[in-house]
Amino acid sequence: MTQAARNIRSTEAGFETGVETGAGVEVEARTGVEARTEVEATTGVAPANANASATGTASATATPPPTATPITRPRRTVGPAVRPGATLAVTSAATAVALMNYTAPMLTLPGMTASFHTALSAQAWLLNGAPLGLAALLLIAGSLADDHGRRRAFLAGTLALGITMGLGALAPTTLTFTLARVAQGMASAAILASSLGLLVAAFPAGSARIRATGVWGAFVSGGIALGPLLAGSLATLNWRLIYGVLAVPALITAGFALRTLTESRAPRGGRPDVSAAFTLSLAFTALIGALTLGRDGWLRPGVLVLLAAAAVLTAVFVLVERRATSPMIDLALFRRAEFLASSAGALFTGLAVIGFFSYLPALLSRSLGTSPMNAAWLFVLWSGSAFVVALQARRLASRVAARHQLAIGFVLHAAGVLAMLGALTSGPLPRLIPGLLLAGIGSGLLNAALPRLAVESVPAERAAMGSGANNTARYIGSSAGVALTIAVAPAGPNTVLVLSAALAALAAALTVMLRSRARPGLSG
Repeated sequence: MTQAARNIRSTEAGFETGVETGAGVEVEARTGVEARTEVEATTGVAPANANASATGTASATATPPPTATPITRPRRTVGPAVRPGATLAVTSAATAVALMNYTAPMLTLPGMTASFHTALSAQAWLLNGAPLGLAALLLIAGSLADDHGRRRAFLAGTLALGITMGLGALAPTTLTFTLARVAQGMASAAILASSLGLLVAAFPAGSARIRATGVWGAFVSGGIALGPLLAGSLATLNWRLIYGVLAVPALITAGFALRTLTESRAPRGGRPDVSAAFTLSLAFTALIGALTLGRDGWLRPGVLVLLAAAAVLTAVFVLVERRATSPMIDLALFRRAEFLASSAGALFTGLAVIGFFSYLPALLSRSLGTSPMNAAWLFVLWSGSAFVVALQARRLASRVAARHQLAIGFVLHAAGVLAMLGALTSGPLPRLIPGLLLAGIGSGLLNAALPRLAVESVPAERAAMGSGANNTARYIGSSAGVALTIAVAPAGPNTVLVLSAALAALAAALTVMLRSRARPGLSG
């Protein structure tokens, strides 16, 4: 073999790895093989000694260059380019569908219990199936989305939500429907946790991201508003229709997500924290189970055992996380005031707001004999005003800190609820309107501030985990809030209103105090 031929072989070997892919970008290098092919195509004969320069000119007697420089083609992105507007639209739409599904049982419960012949003791599971799946998987889904792909988690969630809602529509028994609801909650967890991570990757920090998280929070309110309205209208025909109808937009959204979303992740290396994930899921399952069963008596042995198991499993989770090389959640975050405010704000939103409004249709029906559709329209006054306010709340970002916005939201909720005192016992219905609108304004501020604080309180690369932690606290709070509301309901509607207002006032004070009581250097 001549020296020239050996040089060409060396060049070819060096360029065989010319296609290089990294972070979604592909670079292709033209090799000496391509150069020779071009020469052969031009002259009809291969060079006598196979010498070809990288510029495509060759000579049988030419001395090969000492080094060969590949000609590279322009870089191109593998998969869709980042499209912030499309990302916001797709994630907001999926979030709205997930929340519509979450609130639908508020008005389909009578039809379901009649269809399944559900015992009174088991009816709570029809309502708490989705919260159980949400609480068990939200934090885990957020951590996995950050490490292994937010787009991947979002696609899995939207597809699973569509399929499990279809299964719920076909469920023949209380048990199968409850299992379908648990699966729907788990699918919704993947959507909610990954959505904010996708938005953080698509929008730069600052006003654009604040606007995007505000819009996303508004669609939380929009989903809560439309769920009962759609459920109430379809329940007059057949309660199963709502779940079949919602399955369609979930699957359509998955199709749009496949075409428009760009993958983003922040891998930390190491193996997934499987032991911590399993322990935390069991802890939340035990807690939600205790809250559900506790409605029939908090001192029953089964309830006490579940509460004890939840406490023990939480302690085990903490020990596992302290020893993990790649923990699912950095426990040091709980020493940061902003993260504590985010978690406490979400927890009390569930306790004071979602817990009360989840039970409001039942209160209206029992106290005033309100029809399901009238109850749904009253519900829309609250959640619809929350939707409008959350869309406009971005204008406050430069003037009001997220924590203070939370506090204002809780105060307005408390004022709105107290304004309804007496109206739930004697009516008339129009007396509820001012209180519902005021509480709706408060909820809008909460729904805009919570996602903003969720991503601001954690490192940017852990945005999905921050969202998961925030929403976990929210849905654990909602399960506890419904349980507390049902527990005090026999004392009368006014007692329920006072409880919700007191919890909201406590939350307002707590979110304001956290900053000043945080340790220096940890407030973030």
